[in-house]
Amino acid sequence: MAGVGNPRLEAGREVSEFLDAVFVPGARLGVRADDPLTFVTVVEVEEVTTIRVPSGRLIVDSPWSEGPGREIVARIPPGTYRVEAAWTEAPYEHSGDYCDGRECAATRLRVGDDPVAVWEAGIGVNDAIGDAEIGDAEIAAAGFHSDSEATGAIADVKAWVALTAPFRRYRREVSSWGGSGSDRATENLCDGWFEKSTDEALNADLIAFDVAEGWSPVWIGRTQIGTVASIIVPGQMATSPLA
Repeated sequence: MAGVGNPRLEAGREVSEFLDAVFVPGARLGVRADDPLTFVTVVEVEEVTTIRVPSGRLIVDSPWSEGPGREIVARIPPGTYRVEAAWTEAPYEHSGDYCDGRECAATRLRVGDDPVAVWEAGIGVNDAIGDAEIGDAEIAAAGFHSDSEATGAIADVKAWVALTAPFRRYRREVSSWGGSGSDRATENLCDGWFEKSTDEALNADLIAFDVAEGWSPVWIGRTQIGTVASIIVPGQMATSPLA
């Protein structure tokens, strides 16, 4: 794989295997943390929506952040791209009721259809990686903090402030009024698992999605010639090698 991406940023074997499998229907991603006899299985890959990225520069961060957003180094051609969800099921019983344990294992911005040759950490433009050897811990730390809302988002850099405005406005209203705030000016998708924010003046969209609370890694899949094929952010699962 010489010449593909940056070898210092490549994901480890366990993470690469997870990322290779998470969008493959029928793949087993492990077993439930509370039941080693029940597999977590990918049951569906669904196209959620498309988003417009007019500049080719992306922010992957929490939409609730008041800051400028975490721009990633990886660049993609300006255009419209599919957003896909990998759904898993791991059945369990709760108080006598059967539950399918359906969860969104990962969200993917699908940039191209060519296969991924290597996975690398989605470092930010302000990340200082220096020249020292990078270990698995530093690679896994290439991501964003999602705080208590456990939400991530992907959007064009130039439209980030406008597209996250509904989230920030909602938070300010809740803080000021002590109530639930008004409805956000976003589109609810997949029964609330995703939210889409649109700005026609900027010709751009944002997709927001559930992630694990705390730190969320960002992974870049590159083709054999080094172009970006996909960008993946893992979700919250019953079990995962990324936890």
